[in-house]
Amino acid sequence: MNMAAQQAALHRSLTDAWAHRGALACLLWPLSLLYGALASLRRQLFKLGVFETGRVDVPVIVVGNVVAGGSGKTPVVMALVQHLQRSGRKVGVISRGYGRGQRDCREVLADSSVAEVGDEPVLIQRSTGAKVFVAPARVDAARALLQRHPETELIVCDDGLQHWGLQRDLEICVFDDRGVGNGFLLPAGPLREPWPRMADLVLHTGKHPAFGGFRAQRMLADHARRADGSALDLSDLMAPDAKPLLALAAIAKPEEFFAMLRATGLKLARTDALPDHDDLVSWSKQDHSAYRILCTEKDAVKLWPLLPDALAIPLLCKPEPDFIERLDSLLAGLLIDRSRAALSSRHGHTTS
Repeated sequence: MNMAAQQAALHRSLTDAWAHRGALACLLWPLSLLYGALASLRRQLFKLGVFETGRVDVPVIVVGNVVAGGSGKTPVVMALVQHLQRSGRKVGVISRGYGRGQRDCREVLADSSVAEVGDEPVLIQRSTGAKVFVAPARVDAARALLQRHPETELIVCDDGLQHWGLQRDLEICVFDDRGVGNGFLLPAGPLREPWPRMADLVLHTGKHPAFGGFRAQRMLADHARRADGSALDLSDLMAPDAKPLLALAAIAKPEEFFAMLRATGLKLARTDALPDHDDLVSWSKQDHSAYRILCTEKDAVKLWPLLPDALAIPLLCKPEPDFIERLDSLLAGLLIDRSRAALSSRHGHTTS
């Protein structure tokens, strides 16, 4: 078994342990108490001002989760940004840029590489056309974005519920069907912080929400996308003379992607599950010439420079109308409050 397969197997074992309060979870529970104490101390130091927090001049919406591993937040970010763009809002996006090789603050451009900015920021920029900045400290990314693009009306932060260095105006907490798992903090369970906690909106991307909140429907598109941007109907991959299909996924829950592919009627001859955010370099050097390769859009931004014939299957996320209505209502209030504060500040400066 190679290193990637070992890492994937370890991740699956840990994920299984986090679903129940079994022997392994109980064995790790004392460590979770230490983790919780350190996390609580860190939050308090931010609240007391020992650690600096920063605010920017436009509303900040944080989309994140309290559960380790993917919960579908990046498709939620893209759906949210696209909705706001359709509403006429000038939206910017910030991210830490997980897995990038640099530690600087930079803008994600159309030709940015995954190594420079991370796979999810590249996907968000190419899918939405929004202005996207990455930095280790998200407040730095937000300030750089506003300096470069002062017309920006609001910022969406991809992940960062636990990034207390950036003050936020609205929090959206995303869950999948795992809910909160066994309810333990890391490493005994999947929680990064105790739940329940305050959040403006809770959105479930799975089919069976564990508790209350809004729901989002997730589905695959009816087409695949080539590296040049052109589309190929999925039915073309089912032709009798078509190559066998190999599905690749280097995401948090690869089996879910494979199941969604099969649900469309595609017959998968082989599936390869790799660790989340894998760079795919080693995998791409193997001989896959006998197969037609299918992958997620997130993987495609890394795979296309290596294997340009790979096909990406877009994952669509559609929050329920009640969620969108509530979001718009909260955002309208935020924008009114910010406008009033700006007018008051200018008036006070003028009359002082």
